[in-house]
Amino acid sequence: MKPFERLDRASAPDGTELVLYRHDGDYVIRVDGVELMSTRRHHSEDELATRTCTPLADHPAPRVCIGGLGLGFTLRRALELLPSAATVVVVELVEAVLRWNAEPAYALAGDALRDPRVTVVHGDVHAVLDAPAEPFHAILLDVDNGADALVHRGNARLYDDRGLRRALAAVVPGGVVAYWSADRDESFARALRRVGARVDAVEVRARANKGARHMLYLARRPEAARDASAARASDRPTIAPTSSRD
Repeated sequence: MKPFERLDRASAPDGTELVLYRHDGDYVIRVDGVELMSTRRHHSEDELATRTCTPLADHPAPRVCIGGLGLGFTLRRALELLPSAATVVVVELVEAVLRWNAEPAYALAGDALRDPRVTVVHGDVHAVLDAPAEPFHAILLDVDNGADALVHRGNARLYDDRGLRRALAAVVPGGVVAYWSADRDESFARALRRVGARVDAVEVRARANKGARHMLYLARRPEAARDASAARASDRPTIAPTSSRD
């Protein structure tokens, strides 16, 4: 059995330890000893971009925010779908994650980060959502495992009612805020509806046709006041079919 090669370690602002490993040609980030993400399993990260950016492919100049770079799969897929005049703001809290992706020897997301459409922000996505230069057409958030499975304690404010309202306010009417979650969370879907979002809950696999089942919560800002009223009246999530994209 091939060993795991430890390449680097870093600490998040709250003291959480992240370690980058290489194993049999793949890369793994572990947080406090637990695997957080891997280049072997990234289908749900691809789908986070596919579900949000495909509708923007014909937009003349969409603005997209990606909170959490990870190993770069969501960013790369978004760039495949978005037009040449798009603006993509990537916000990453941990400087080492940016450095690991930019390292040529690791063949991660270096090319994507150098794409002229991309602006990289080393900082907290909360600050970007509080005061965006312009509203976004889509915000993709993959900064933690979900509202009830936090790895970084500071992310709790992203999932409370105030944080949900702030995120919705940062997109244009009809825009979408998409949340990646490790598990199904019906209470989170209800919270999104409570703040006025129209919500689709999409189940996807970690790999194209197998692996763990993850969830994408797509929260759309209503285009009119009557849409917001209709969204609040509904308390049941819409479950879209599992994607089988290879």
